Amino acid sequence: MADGAVMKGAVMMEADARQLCPIGCNGRGVQDSSLALPVSMDEPSIEEQFRLVKRAGVFDCFDRLPLQDQIDTFLACIDTYGLPVHTTSWFYEMGTDDAKYADNLRLSARVGASTHNVMVYARHADGRVVTNDEIADCYLRVYDEGMKQGVEPSFELHTNMWSEDPRRVTPVAEAVMRRGVPFNFTLDYSHVLYKIGNDEELDVAGMRDDVQAGRVVLDPFEPGNLVDEWLALGIVRWMQVRAAVPNGPRNAWARHDPDAQVAALPRYPSLPVERGDPGRGILYPFMKPAPGEWHSPWNAYRLEPTKEVVRKVLAHHHRTPTSRLRFITTEMITLPDYALNAKFSLIGQNAAIARFIRETWDALPR
Repeated sequence: MADGAVMKGAVMMEADARQLCPIGCNGRGVQDSSLALPVSMDEPSIEEQFRLVKRAGVFDCFDRLPLQDQIDTFLACIDTYGLPVHTTSWFYEMGTDDAKYADNLRLSARVGASTHNVMVYARHADGRVVTNDEIADCYLRVYDEGMKQGVEPSFELHTNMWSEDPRRVTPVAEAVMRRGVPFNFTLDYSHVLYKIGNDEELDVAGMRDDVQAGRVVLDPFEPGNLVDEWLALGIVRWMQVRAAVPNGPRNAWARHDPDAQVAALPRYPSLPVERGDPGRGILYPFMKPAPGEWHSPWNAYRLEPTKEVVRKVLAHHHRTPTSRLRFITTEMITLPDYALNAKFSLIGQNAAIARFIRETWDALPR
């Protein structure tokens, strides 16, 4: 195990903390969708994804894990479009996917990525909830394997995963760090924001009482909130930015089909779904949709919590020489709980977030 070892991942990408991190676009968010061509599970080719990200003019890199038969295409596109792949992601079920970590770390290394985002489902293959100790031990095993490949893991805050209850993040991080290993955390706060003011979603995470009593603070504007806690702990390695709003509207345009296999939906979803149920509300347009592009009313003020998280993370990175933040990606993606069947430009929404990130960074005092 990795106890106390000097790992090359601990110093990987340790650039000047006062530089803005490279901004990438998640490949699942690369569709030039429109009223005539809604967001679809049928994705453009990998080459077209690279081309669209490059054309947007606001991204430094491309974020996606290649499949085994896509390695050569990825390498050719990295060269053609000048967009490196620094980061990759995949999801894992304990008891089923234990061998998949090493495979995906190797795929990541082959395209030059240095960080692999790990999403571990909340339930084991046998149906029970995985424990904090199991998650910490999993992290240490994946960290050891990753260091062999030159790719560090980063464990994500995510719906349907162990971290859907965000109260678990700090105890797991502290357990890992007590072993002398840095805990890399992927902060995607959209997975918290949409639960604010939604009792059903708070109950899914088992934290309604704690939130109502003020023992857990989700609102990034309030003192003692989780974002500040995790920044102070020094664990935020990667910020993923998806626009989401408190009590966000469910995706009425993406009704559940139990016969369809959907990426990242586990066999034991945290919110049980029946045929015809709408997707969860984990995405809200960052730019105002044109008439007919979105299923729900849109108000700019509702985006302020999303923007505040970005402001907090960038301000912390700017003023903290020891900041461990190394990557930023935009995450307006296709899946049913997100933007599936929306009729706005998905790549356009991602580009708007990237521009906001750059403008926010440029506004910080020099």
